[in-house]
Amino acid sequence: MLRLGTREFAPDEPVIMAIVNRTPDSFYDQGATYREEAALDRVEQAVAEGAAIIDVGGVKAGPGEEVDAAEEIRRTAGFVARVRERHPSVVISVDTWRHEVAEEVCAAGADLLNDAWGGVDPRLAEVAAKHGVGLVCTHAGGARPRTRPHRVAYADVMADILRVTVGLAERAVSLGVRRDGVLIDPGHDFGKSTRHSLEATRRLGEMTATGWPVLVSLSNKDFVGETLDLPVRQRLLGTLATTAISAWLGARVYRVHEVAETRQVLDMVASIAGHRPPAVARRGLA
Repeated sequence: MLRLGTREFAPDEPVIMAIVNRTPDSFYDQGATYREEAALDRVEQAVAEGAAIIDVGGVKAGPGEEVDAAEEIRRTAGFVARVRERHPSVVISVDTWRHEVAEEVCAAGADLLNDAWGGVDPRLAEVAAKHGVGLVCTHAGGARPRTRPHRVAYADVMADILRVTVGLAERAVSLGVRRDGVLIDPGHDFGKSTRHSLEATRRLGEMTATGWPVLVSLSNKDFVGETLDLPVRQRLLGTLATTAISAWLGARVYRVHEVAETRQVLDMVASIAGHRPPAVARRGLA
């Protein structure tokens, strides 16, 4: 069982995490949800389309203008409080690697800390334990926050992913984070080449076999763009293909920009797998 906030998710239930960037320079939407009202509209749309988790980010993942902890808090904490007020049952996640930010967003009502940089601030897990919230433990290949990979190499990329993410998950539980609130993430693109991210997808079953619920953040990423030689705005089909493979291999949570399209893919895979009945089943019965 996966338990986040007030929600419990069954073992075969795929969960959509919708991305809401409170940044003026995000790689995908170029600041479309930087203004608070636009971001709130995005939350309403995502929930209506089937997102169970809203993932709020206050700092662009890639290189760019410096954003200190105080500015990240300004962009996220008050917004979390507004989302909490409007949507009492939605799971609110915050994408941050800083424990100072984590303290403020948890106080404002966050249910999950999405640590995309692989435990670079070890105190983040302590904050999760203190506030009784969930934690995403990600493989970033030892990369520092907001850096791009350069000539990165692994003897066995999945072995390294498993060593790091399972280690971070076990450490979190030892600190007092609830076991049913911990997820592991292979960290597509983070500290990886395109070939590494493709291999991580191909071998995702090795992660799901650990028993820890697996989160994948695939949406419109560079490994999709490089594989198909397409710009950001033309990566949806490649993203959805990768989503289908990840679902078949047992991923539980999907961090996405396009919620409605992802919902259809996940529902179709779940029905093929026998976990979900068809919405309508009239053919051949009349």
